[in-house]
Amino acid sequence: MTKNKRKLIFFWSYLEWGGAQIYFMAIMKEAMSEWDVVALLPRDSSPEIIRFLDQIGVKCEFLDFHLDLDAAPTVKRKVERQWRRIRAEALSLRFLRRYDLGESILHIETSPWQSWIFLTLLSLRKANVFVTMHNAITTNAAWRRLVWRARMQFLSRLPGFHIFASNKDTKNRIKGLFAPAFWENIAVTYTCVDVKQISAVVKRNNDVGNIRSRHGFNKTDFIVLCVGQFIERKGRWIYLEAAKRLQKDHADIKFVWLTPVNPSESEKKRIAGFHLGDNFRLMLSANVGGTREDILEFFRIADIFALPSFVEGLPIALLEASALGLPCISTNVYAIPEAIEDNVTGILIEPGDAAALASAILKLKDNAPLRHKLAENGSKYVLKHFDERAASQKAIAKYKECFDDAL
Repeated sequence: MTKNKRKLIFFWSYLEWGGAQIYFMAIMKEAMSEWDVVALLPRDSSPEIIRFLDQIGVKCEFLDFHLDLDAAPTVKRKVERQWRRIRAEALSLRFLRRYDLGESILHIETSPWQSWIFLTLLSLRKANVFVTMHNAITTNAAWRRLVWRARMQFLSRLPGFHIFASNKDTKNRIKGLFAPAFWENIAVTYTCVDVKQISAVVKRNNDVGNIRSRHGFNKTDFIVLCVGQFIERKGRWIYLEAAKRLQKDHADIKFVWLTPVNPSESEKKRIAGFHLGDNFRLMLSANVGGTREDILEFFRIADIFALPSFVEGLPIALLEASALGLPCISTNVYAIPEAIEDNVTGILIEPGDAAALASAILKLKDNAPLRHKLAENGSKYVLKHFDERAASQKAIAKYKECFDDAL
């Protein structure tokens, strides 16, 4: 008699998608042979992420609510956003009643220091809950950190509650927030790349010139690419300031940002204020292709990849660019140095320094041997150390420990 598969539920209640969902999909692909995998996400989610889930064979179930993650510059907006979160968590608890949580795994994308009551109530229902922390939480307010620490200490003593860290930097930075034994047991399940997918893209016959022509770029341009949400913490305005510094004397350098979400009208106005004209293109990933391989193939239009982030875990786009053989520039923050060693596997600059970014771009543009060295070293390093299959198996092993019959 064949034993029924246990259910593995991945849950997020916001509309935006990015590296966290790519991280989830890596585990999904590895788990599907042993688990009944389902993704719970808002009904109004991007058709792109729903399509990607469908392509790997994951069943989706849809929530009729979602969080409000828009900026909250006023007290009124802060109250509205908090109320929206509380309501979404209450509705989530009701939605999750349909599952036997004691015989399932629930991997949630949430902020535990904010959603501690929600997570406590799940624990009371004997749920096996996992939360991945991609970044350390930061605040300048000592009182807030004390409150967060108290909440995390409480959560770490609940049965069925577990934390993953998606990089070593995050695990080290959150050490004081949890009970010592709990912290020791936190597994680092890296954000990683799909090595098979990278290999398939590299083996495609389309040369760079053809890919550029297909997307409206000149074969002779020197292209700097960034991929990710066009948001503050990714260093978007630093990126554009570097482009502005270079456009007068280096008109052949073109800047491209590939994003899953269109910018707002106010963001478009600010972009226009840099007066970059054809030297900058903001492109939607949904318009590039219908599969993850299409997106990765688009990376190959670039001569270099630049991500001037202020706050990051270990960004998947940076790892993918490096794995594909692009020389990379990024910032010396959080977990990024776990993938980039300065002038060995890429170039590191300090965050917020547009002049340094512009200088690093010119350094690579004018030095083809250095580009080739960083590209080769970076690709070898990422493919060796950031294979999603190994990280996913580590996560799955932790899931299995929740059950008495685990091997």
